[in-house]
Amino acid sequence: MELSEPVKEEIIRKRIESWEKRRSERKGEWPSRLSTLTVSVEAGSGGTLIAEKIADRLSFDLFDKVIVDIIAESVEISADVIRELEKARPSGVEDFLSSFLEREYLYPGTYLRHLVNILTAIGIHGHAVIVGRGANFVLPPEERFSLRIVAPEEVRIQNIADRFGVSREDARARILNRESKRTAFIKKSFNRDIADPVHYDLVINTGGMGIEEAAEGVCSILFGLRELQAPS
Repeated sequence: MELSEPVKEEIIRKRIESWEKRRSERKGEWPSRLSTLTVSVEAGSGGTLIAEKIADRLSFDLFDKVIVDIIAESVEISADVIRELEKARPSGVEDFLSSFLEREYLYPGTYLRHLVNILTAIGIHGHAVIVGRGANFVLPPEERFSLRIVAPEEVRIQNIADRFGVSREDARARILNRESKRTAFIKKSFNRDIADPVHYDLVINTGGMGIEEAAEGVCSILFGLRELQAPS
């Protein structure tokens, strides 16, 4: 169902209010390297559920692909959100975008320009989990922790079949369709292979573990890294 502009704006307003309300309470809790988590998800791997649980466990704000798309697709919302988020570090977004444009990434279209603006603003502000949209290819390695969630095809097919009540053949078709679109988007936008593990700090295979176990495992790693990076 297509959301109206007022509904979209209300969604974003509430997300910003929540973010701003908790900013002072958690300032300095996490080093920059660990303050923004990007999550790339294979269809049917359970990655989105894992991202939700990680965000809840860390008290981070969750920006799934729906929220990011809503922002990036609207010029007015994008400009307003950037102004709000940039309060945390004036001119930070423009400074980073300048460096971004000097790299070898492709940069086609209005949507991608707004997408990069938003992902950069979220990354600068921190305390966020961003699902999908190639966020790890936009934010520099020293400003984010990048996670990839995968699972064997058979596991993903069964997960989709169970979740949507469809046949395994239909589930497989859905997975192939989603993965082909995601792969094409990342290739066209950033000239990168979404499946290459070198682009991620941690790859989790949910073929042999549950959603809760995977989320807790990631959080344990992040808490451990935070302790190691804490000033002595």
